[in-house]
Amino acid sequence: MGVFVFLPLVLPLTAWPIARLAEQHLHPRTATRLLTGVAAVMALCSTVSLALVMVVGTAQLPGNPLPDGWSDPQVREAVPYDEVAGKAAIPALCGVLVVWVRELWRHGRVRRGAQRALAGLPDTSVAVLPDRVPYAYALPGGRRDRVVVTTALLEKLESAERRALFAHERAHLTGRHHRFLLAVRLAALANPFLRPLRTAVAYTAERWADEEAAREVGSRRVVARAIGKAALVSPGTPVPTLAGLAAPGPVPRRVAALLGPAPAARAWPSVFRSVFTSVGLAAWAAAAGTAVSAMSSANSAVTMFFVLQAAAPL
Repeated sequence: MGVFVFLPLVLPLTAWPIARLAEQHLHPRTATRLLTGVAAVMALCSTVSLALVMVVGTAQLPGNPLPDGWSDPQVREAVPYDEVAGKAAIPALCGVLVVWVRELWRHGRVRRGAQRALAGLPDTSVAVLPDRVPYAYALPGGRRDRVVVTTALLEKLESAERRALFAHERAHLTGRHHRFLLAVRLAALANPFLRPLRTAVAYTAERWADEEAAREVGSRRVVARAIGKAALVSPGTPVPTLAGLAAPGPVPRRVAALLGPAPAARAWPSVFRSVFTSVGLAAWAAAAGTAVSAMSSANSAVTMFFVLQAAAPL
């Protein structure tokens, strides 16, 4: 197993170039799906590696519930620097599990609170709240997916801009963007090196909804105006995993993109075929890093299984 068990912990660094370039050169839909997939796989692999190293660290603790044979020298030799890395992996993995549970609980609590706030309103796809705080967001789940908007925000927008707002929020619901946002947030909590991908997906998910709204409304400039106005008056959404018109940013980049030509919708194979472009090279680097991460964690898991089985039959 050797040092290969540690590779998944640092290989997310290979995805940093594609995180930035995907925002600029790929269609937002393609970028969101690609970056979320890379982040999820790399987060899973790094968590598996932490768990494997933790086994060695736990086996050295007095009174541990593991078989005595798992603390034999040949088991510790399977992981270099076992005395330091093995014991450090214990609080690290516990920390990952704790922050995952906390994030999922927080996300569920906010969604349940948002659902309760709509109690008593007509069961329609659009919920208009008589609130003097201007905001809007897409609320999935419950009996139906709903677009939530306050009267304060509607008063700030013209008729065409309101249509753009509703089209934007419906795009979030149709594309299930909350799932992408939650996945990359959990991935970044598992491995801090994945934070650039979380930031990139937060942006590309909004850009994806921007483009869908522009296509439905028929005017990119109207959507840009709606975003700009909403950003000036809106405090944002209740939680980052609930997508909204004015958050996250940077809003000026979204407006500038809408004032330019529509992005070309390229499929993933065409992205990877562009080997000699910056995007193609970055995509291949991220793909290679993801593949090596998966192979390293799988190889380490198989090796650890046979080592532990030899030390104490499972």
